Formats: sequence, structure tokens, C-alpha cells
Amino acid sequence: MSRHEASPTTVQPASNHRPNACCFCWCCCCSCSWNEDRERAWRASRETKLETIPNCEACPKPTPEEVRGWAQSFEKLMKSPAGRNVFREFLRTEYSEENMLFWLACEELKAECNKRTIDEKARMIYEDYISILSPKEVSLDSRVREVINRKMQEPSSHTFDDAQLQIYTLMHRDSYPRFLNSAIYKSLLQSVSHSSSES
Repeated sequence: MSRHEASPTTVQPASNHRPNACCFCWCCCCSCSWNEDRERAWRASRETKLETIPNCEACPKPTPEEVRGWAQSFEKLMKSPAGRNVFREFLRTEYSEENMLFWLACEELKAECNKRTIDEKARMIYEDYISILSPKEVSLDSRVREVINRKMQEPSSHTFDDAQLQIYTLMHRDSYPRFLNSAIYKSLLQSVSHSSSES
């Protein structure tokens, strides 16, 4: 097998030993000028793409019944925009907000129908949450990463389904029980209950 470097415009099939990976796969981490140019373009366009996910989702103030319902199941919490906002605030205190951001980005991607937009968003999700160089990288096992790398050759709105499920499960098992015992949740529950009793 030749050990010559591939040109940046040549896409070679992935192999187990991945010679000069930085020059045949757009999603590999490297410092070649080709990748740097692409990264600059992605970063420059980020504000009009992934950053459409707001700091907080627009939603009415939750009712006491709704807030109490979040303790009944993680599914109820995640189906509620207000619940996601409060849970995201909690995750920020645990330095794991990227899990919710990734989950929201996947939901946004799944709602997209335009092929070109799907391609752009999928690549940006990869850069923001899957790339090992990203400060917001989410914790995924090697099997799921391999699946994503294969699917990224032809991205679709469901490219990250396995990863999204894994992060959802992680939040459910790991962060959710601590959220229910957190000061953030307890103070909100007390606040809405107090407001309800006064009205």
C-alpha cells in the first residue's frame, strides 16, 4: 500500500490504520490548512445555524402540577419546555450542559427536511459535540462513534439517533436523580406551590 499523502480533494475509503487521516476525512481532527479553512467557515456561520438554539426555550411559567410531574418521570421533564430549561440550568451547575445542548440539536435536526440544511447541521453537530477536539464533546462509547462516522459519509436527519439515545439515557440515569434532589428543583417546587396557595 502506498504511503503517499492523499490530496485534500481526494476522498479515500476508511481503513483500519487510517494513514494521513487528516487529509481524506473532513471530520478528522488535524491542523492541515484545508481543514483549518473549513473550520473557519463553519465557525463563522455558527451564529446562524446551531446557535438558533436559544439560551432558554420560550415557554409559559409551569404550573405546580407540571413541576410535580417532573419528579414522576424523566420523560415528562423532557417533554416540557419549562422542564428542559430548569434541567438545563441544573446541568450547567454540573458542567454537563452539553448533554442537553446535543439532545436539543438532534431534535432540531430531526425536524429538518431540507437536504442541504441537514448536511450542514449534521456536520456542525459533529464538530460541536462528537469531535474529540471540541470543548463540548459528549461522552459516547466507541460503537456509537463508529456508527456516526459511517453515517457522516451521507448525513441524514437520523445520523445521531443512537448517540442521542445514549445521552438521553445518561441524563436519565445519572443527572436526573440528582436534579430531583437539587436546590434548583426544590426551590422552584416551593415557589410555584407558594404562588398557587396565595392565588
